[in-house]
Amino acid sequence: MLNLNARSVEMWWVLWVLAALLALFCTLDVWYFLRVAAVIARAWFQPPIWDVTAEQIQTGRVSPGDIDMCHMNNARYLRECDFARFSLYMRNGVFKALRALKASMVVGATTIRYRRALCIGEGYELRSRVVTWDDKAFFLEQRFVSTKDGVVCAVMYCKQSVVRSSPDKIMQHLCKRKVECPEFPEDLQHWVNFISASSQALRAESGLDEKNK
Repeated sequence: MLNLNARSVEMWWVLWVLAALLALFCTLDVWYFLRVAAVIARAWFQPPIWDVTAEQIQTGRVSPGDIDMCHMNNARYLRECDFARFSLYMRNGVFKALRALKASMVVGATTIRYRRALCIGEGYELRSRVVTWDDKAFFLEQRFVSTKDGVVCAVMYCKQSVVRSSPDKIMQHLCKRKVECPEFPEDLQHWVNFISASSQALRAESGLDEKNK
């Protein structure tokens, strides 16, 4: 009788654990957070990158979970870019500087150009680098390069806005001196101008400009 009761209790515990896991996976993107933890842990043990603008390369391969119509799903490119930026900021010290300055970063804008599909099983390199910065944000370029023939299959620009600090303060913290930002490439400057024009139009549309006068 005691054994039967013990087994009944064990079964109830197993059911509760399974129900909790089911609820967790239904309400959160658990695989995303597990991947973030794995990326950060791996970057922790890799050599640091002392040049903040240096390119970092992550390798990957298109898996069955990445595809629609036998090629990499459009949204997967952005997801992989997220993971690559986590690794980049861990290794070049930006995350450490953010903690020291009690600051944070958010994605302010992204744009991606798809040039050629990455097919199932195809390997690629994701090359990420900080291109330049202004008084409010870092601007990054991330390229998906096929390992089969070296073709750039997709290229993305990302505006990473700094909250409660500035890129200049982060660079000064890392380099212990004032660092001049690199010049904006022409294509990136066009994109930044588009973001600014879009922001101004949306502010005017919502009446924010009139309220701030």
